[in-house]
Amino acid sequence: MRVRRFAEAKPYEAPNHVGMKALRLQGFEEGGPEKFWTGLSHFLPGGGAGPDSSPLEKVYVVLSGEVTVRADGEETVLGPLDSCFIAGNVVREVVNASNHVATMLVVMPYPEKAA
Repeated sequence: MRVRRFAEAKPYEAPNHVGMKALRLQGFEEGGPEKFWTGLSHFLPGGGAGPDSSPLEKVYVVLSGEVTVRADGEETVLGPLDSCFIAGNVVREVVNASNHVATMLVVMPYPEKAA
């Protein structure tokens, strides 16, 4: 078992995100998960991500607040404990259209290593 206290989580920068602060909860370290990592994203009002895509699949779980997710020509608003799966290579956009901070758990596989 590997425990990471919230106070020990390290911030990281995510490309093509605005008005968002992220913390890595697990992953990218020796003795951590080998196939995936988890992050915690705090989206300020008006903050968001994308539109863009990556070859990696993603799971988003909203913990508080709400975010609008657009992918594959669909749009939905996720609230507390709602989740969604985004397949690899799908263009997606996440927007916090509310006046409250939205907090989201992100679970993703590691990027493929160059051969």
